[in-house]
Amino acid sequence: MAPRANWKGFLRLSLVTCPVALYPATSESEKISFNQLNRQTGHRIKYLKVDADTGDEVPNEDIVKGYQLEKDQFIEVTKEELEEIALESTRTIEIDEFVDKSDIDPRYLIRPYYIRPDGKVGHDAFAVIRETIREMDKVALGRVVLTNREHIIGLEPMGKGLVGTLLRYPYEVRSEQEYFDEIQDVKVTKDMLDLAKHIVDQKAGQFDPEKFEDHYETALIDLINQKRAGKPITPKSKPAPGNVVDLMEALRRSVGQEAAPAEAGKPAKKPRKAAAGQKEMLMPIEGKKAAKEAAANKSSAKPQRKSA
Repeated sequence: MAPRANWKGFLRLSLVTCPVALYPATSESEKISFNQLNRQTGHRIKYLKVDADTGDEVPNEDIVKGYQLEKDQFIEVTKEELEEIALESTRTIEIDEFVDKSDIDPRYLIRPYYIRPDGKVGHDAFAVIRETIREMDKVALGRVVLTNREHIIGLEPMGKGLVGTLLRYPYEVRSEQEYFDEIQDVKVTKDMLDLAKHIVDQKAGQFDPEKFEDHYETALIDLINQKRAGKPITPKSKPAPGNVVDLMEALRRSVGQEAAPAEAGKPAKKPRKAAAGQKEMLMPIEGKKAAKEAAANKSSAKPQRKSA
């Protein structure tokens, strides 16, 4: 079952319009997450919205937005007032211009969304807009309102749909000068550059996200499974840092270190398989789908809490 759309409205290129739905293209819900517990009772910690001065809990209907002018002085803004200034982009993604993808500074990229026609109508208009962007080999820039704020969104074709990437505004991107100005001007010799290029050649490959492994997530799975099994937790020894202080010597050693595995003809390292007992986890790293399938074959009883 597809996730619920984050936004529904219309995509418009001049007078060509079609209803569309926007879905998050990424998710972190399948990662291991923790609750905060009371160490003494094992009960979950509950957060309440309270008045900062009286300490009394405040119901949601009595909570309004406020902009702080100075200490203890706020301007209240009601929901109705915010709705009055709603922009057209609340319901429509209007394509304003087309740019080359190489022109977009990667610092401006935020997060991707999938965009598809909403319902049974508008597929023809959607296809016209999609194929126009594809044929022109451009990124279409428009505006969309998400979480009550207007964002710039860049649209690109992907298969039968579109990928829309939210972009930051200039005031959200910090200048690099305050971070880079103190970097020393260093002359890199040709010998050093040649050795470094040789290392790059030895490590050259193709982008394949299936090869990536979230080592920390896997370590969390192992830790939780060990604690569930009542096994003692022993800290792993950390590798000692290298003692090479000469840059040329470090480059030469690096070339030899990278060449050895290549000469041995060893296959590329495969992603680590699921840890033993991982299928028992309520949220395995394969994702929620695997968790639901596992739950269907096992009892719904939750494991009892064990102390560390």
